[in-house]
Amino acid sequence: MAISQKLHTKLVQKLILTPSLQQAIKLLPMSTLELSELLNQEMVENPMLEEVPTEELQPVEATQEKQEEKPQPEKTDTWDDQDYEYFFGDYLDDGYRPRTPTEVKELPPIENTLSTAASLSDHLLWQLSMQTDEPLMREIGEAIIGNLDDDGQLVATVDELAAMGPWPLEEVERALRLLQGFDPIGVAARDLQECLLLQLRHLGMAGSPAERIVTEHMRLLQNHQVPELARKLGMSIDDLKQHIELIRHLDPKPGSRYNPSQSQYVIPDVYVVKVEDQYVAVLNEEGLPQLRISPVYRRLLDKSAAENTDETRAYVKDKFRSALWLIKSVEQRQKTIHKVATSIINFQRDFLDHGIEYLRPLVLRDVANDIGMHESTVSRVVTNKYMHTPQGVFEMKYFFHSGIASSYGEAVSSVTIKQRIRKIIDQEDPRKPLSDSKIVSILQREGLELARRTIAKYREELKIPTSNQRKVLY
Repeated sequence: MAISQKLHTKLVQKLILTPSLQQAIKLLPMSTLELSELLNQEMVENPMLEEVPTEELQPVEATQEKQEEKPQPEKTDTWDDQDYEYFFGDYLDDGYRPRTPTEVKELPPIENTLSTAASLSDHLLWQLSMQTDEPLMREIGEAIIGNLDDDGQLVATVDELAAMGPWPLEEVERALRLLQGFDPIGVAARDLQECLLLQLRHLGMAGSPAERIVTEHMRLLQNHQVPELARKLGMSIDDLKQHIELIRHLDPKPGSRYNPSQSQYVIPDVYVVKVEDQYVAVLNEEGLPQLRISPVYRRLLDKSAAENTDETRAYVKDKFRSALWLIKSVEQRQKTIHKVATSIINFQRDFLDHGIEYLRPLVLRDVANDIGMHESTVSRVVTNKYMHTPQGVFEMKYFFHSGIASSYGEAVSSVTIKQRIRKIIDQEDPRKPLSDSKIVSILQREGLELARRTIAKYREELKIPTSNQRKVLY
């Protein structure tokens, strides 16, 4: 078999991600805060970039008029002086910065940022320092406090705590009893049952029917099996009420009052503003630095300057490319976010006017087809982005939900159905709560065909217990 070398010409289509395209894709899923941090970091690393001083910022209209009046040289692909004049003309004086909607900006109240509440561990360590002078007790007590979760429950066993020292097992148990007498009562319990018992004994209810319920019949109480519980205790339901009410008013998570969930304030990326009869998307660029090419480095690109070596010019060209790619990528990111937000507004006009019950089904493909982009681009845009609407602040992903077919022709959003399920359960008789099958029947009469397992799934997502657990007998 003969072996020979031949030359062939073949035409192939390939998708090549240029550095500028890679950077643009990287910027899309970033939140405004992340983008601000990136831009500040780039200004540190790239001397060609600098932030436009506040006093030099100009209104958008004036900037556009100035650019229109300024003669623009013809753009070429070479690195001659005319190229630099073209790019500097665009980015040196004005930069890119659309108008910021300061008139609709909302900030958290200042009183929410003035102080920091003491944590559970701080509160317990203070009590430990006041209750004992024994170095061993303090050492073991600190280890116990360090193994409490946010609810105040002990997540390590006594044996595990003893092995940390190592400390004698009886000393660990003595320290645990000491901490279990601290405020809030019920802290350092090893499970829910012990937490409730500690509180009952503190109230002087040792040996009472309430203590017996918690000790022997906790499962019946959790499942609301009141008749069976009354039979086990040999008392009537009326006599049982007061004991159950006492247990119901105990705190199953005593540590949570010292570890409250902090409010997370969201800075919207897009504001939806109603102008006359139309909704308009306005980008929030408050806090984003306005970038421009540093004028100090402009003379380094001048070929006539004798002090500028080829090495210097090559370095400046490289940094110039990076700066220009970044500025253009940020501009493209903002334009893409605006397109997606505008498309969402067009699809969800009824929601903006009337609320969640009018939220229509929407998928990424719908918006992608509307703006002429790929679904993956839309997916990146809606990641970590928030919209401030007349109905509240929502993550942009919130507006994308599957639809459920209805008998009257139009599909209904799954979010709207969940809202309807919640209202149905809120209006039920607590003594005769509705089962999932009955909720299916109610929705069928409203023209919505859903399976029982779908109702159960939506109810669990709403964190609503079963009908048996919702039942109240008195």
